Amino acid sequence: MLSQQELKQQAADAALEFVEQAAGPDVIIGVGTGSTADLFIDGLARFKGRIGGTVASSERSAARLAGHGLKVLDLNDVSSMPIYVDGADEIDANLHMIKGGGGALTREKIVASVAERFICIADESKLVQTLGKFPLPLEVIPMARESVARALVALGGQPKLRDGFVTDNGNIILDVSGLSISDAPAFEARVNNLPGVVTCGLFALAGADVALLATQSGIRRLDRRS
Repeated sequence: MLSQQELKQQAADAALEFVEQAAGPDVIIGVGTGSTADLFIDGLARFKGRIGGTVASSERSAARLAGHGLKVLDLNDVSSMPIYVDGADEIDANLHMIKGGGGALTREKIVASVAERFICIADESKLVQTLGKFPLPLEVIPMARESVARALVALGGQPKLRDGFVTDNGNIILDVSGLSISDAPAFEARVNNLPGVVTCGLFALAGADVALLATQSGIRRLDRRS
């Protein structure tokens, strides 16, 4: 029986095959944040000198990439990337995701938007029928904390401030439990429009293109439905 750590490693290794296909001196790889992304970063070290550089979705990932000697670029200096690789806290069959357990959801969303393909790496326990069991993170401007919280209660959620946490952008995180999200794109649009919300951790309007889910019997690949 493979441990969860071994399953995460399996998913990270599967994503490195996409890097192998895309590698080139001018190729930039987008990199996410989290424990599974960390394993991908460690594996990406072997591509030092074979790719043009990387773009990180957090200061944490940038430091890990730099520690391996990989060049980390400012996204403003990058016009395109073949792939962005990141994990998920939940993902459904439509490749809609909840992300942001590590608090980097805004930068993850921004970096992913520049990539041609979003490759989600996760173990099979993250695959769910309906999103919402994992609390939905929202990055919120501090002065809007209570007004946003009240709006989320009206939407059926139970918001809680992530104590002692400040995002790389200087904002707070509200984690919203008690949700069952049947129409993820519509819910994402509605929550993102609340004044003071920078973005929510739903990646549904622009979800993953490919999911590489590690199982006890190997990688299960899911592709976005056309």
